[in-house]
Amino acid sequence: MHHLSEQEQIRRQKLEELQNLGIEPYPSELFDVNFYAQEILDNYHPELNNFQDVSLAGRLMSIRVKGKASFAELQDASGRIQLYINRDEICPGEDKELYNTVFKKLMDLGDFVGVTGRVFKTMVGETSVHVTGITLLSKALRPLPVVKERVDEATGEKITYDAFTDSEQRYRQRYVDLVVNPQVRDAFVKRTQLVQAMRNYLNDKGYLEVETPILQPLYGGAAARPFKTHHNTLDMTLYLRIANELYLKRLIVGGFDGVYEFSKDFRNEGMSRFHNPEFTQMELYVAYKDYYWMMDLVEEMVERVALALHGKTEVKVGENVINFQRPWKRFTMFESIKEYTGIDITEMDEAALRETAASLHVQLDPSMGKAKIIDEIFGEHVEPKLIQPTFITDYPVEMSPLAKKHRSKPGLVERFEAICNGKEICNAFSELNDPIDQRKRFEDQLELGKRGDTEAMVLDEDFLRALEYGMPPTAGLGIGIDRLSMIMTNSNSIQDVLFFPQMKPEKAEKNTEKSDKPVE
Repeated sequence: MHHLSEQEQIRRQKLEELQNLGIEPYPSELFDVNFYAQEILDNYHPELNNFQDVSLAGRLMSIRVKGKASFAELQDASGRIQLYINRDEICPGEDKELYNTVFKKLMDLGDFVGVTGRVFKTMVGETSVHVTGITLLSKALRPLPVVKERVDEATGEKITYDAFTDSEQRYRQRYVDLVVNPQVRDAFVKRTQLVQAMRNYLNDKGYLEVETPILQPLYGGAAARPFKTHHNTLDMTLYLRIANELYLKRLIVGGFDGVYEFSKDFRNEGMSRFHNPEFTQMELYVAYKDYYWMMDLVEEMVERVALALHGKTEVKVGENVINFQRPWKRFTMFESIKEYTGIDITEMDEAALRETAASLHVQLDPSMGKAKIIDEIFGEHVEPKLIQPTFITDYPVEMSPLAKKHRSKPGLVERFEAICNGKEICNAFSELNDPIDQRKRFEDQLELGKRGDTEAMVLDEDFLRALEYGMPPTAGLGIGIDRLSMIMTNSNSIQDVLFFPQMKPEKAEKNTEKSDKPVE
């Protein structure tokens, strides 16, 4: 256990005193709440004389004791409201202990209390609750970080700022962050609305939401390093899924026409402002469609999300205003490289591509084949410049082992990614349903693995068996929910749209003052 600060010791003593007075600091029975703070602030009117019998619960966020009467602030899930607490009202009889001792001495900021009373406006016009009863619901043993005040030199104004602004602490102790920085909640509410809007859109189209395994005997469906674990009873290695693609395609083989899943995926690689080891994707597979059809769906769905969250298609992201209104710009991968570098790489072999990369100052690694070199050039010189949502189509075959060969362009596949704010937000194909071609692609991947590519795919015999039973032509999509949430909530880091992002282990207590920022 950590070393108790003086504040924490004092709060534990208060806990004992409460128990000695016969007051249970953690009562079991429910406290019946009938209104939220915000509801009262929005709807109270003195002339209507409404809200004359209210019951609220929340945390005490400030207390100003003025002798026989005090003001306090209560924060519940909706917001904050002022309380007016008068000694003789909450202690109508001889015994004034509830006010003099319990409220004034034994209650602290951060404690949960339940109050009953009636609503009124103070002299200065602040809507407040005139408290007639107060009950301790849960004693807080650690003090919340204090809001501090400083005076602005130039204007002489008081500026309040919060002790809890260090992002590492905020992500580690999200429960404190949400209490002292309530505006943080908004991004998470929007994230939930985003998922809901997508779900409604897909359900309206008649697609079925399904669940597939997270623990897989073979990982597949993407290029990534997996997390590895062990099942004792079966004495076998299992992997946390890096994608659910191969399972959803098995369901298309099985006769479903459209299936989707919001899946938690896991990739055992670097962390950054855009990468957390676990992240959420929505994957969708629809039979008898192709990638052109899927582009139209993505535009329409994301436009619908923007409207659901913001009431308009324009969303402010950092310095930019991004407009999700259909139609979006479309380039082939080669066109986009020509557009942003002036170089046409369409006909180049590996040697020429290496020279081009060198002339563009793109770092390469000897294990990289043609496709990876093209990808690096694109990632360095094109992707960061694509701010408005843009479709990039027709990728080299080597980069896309699960996508169908292009209907008219040899060496390419029918694939697109949507890029927005300089980052990929989705990936989609006309799915490869030729089992013989698919086996060959898996075998090429095995070769890349031997060359030292740690992200190469493994060969999945059961998936090939499924394809051999016949899979209809299908369009598939994976859309990154965390990345899309970052854009839709104007968050500059993935950690801001995950309640509990992965963090480095905590350092020893004595070192809490200096803490590292999250790894870039």
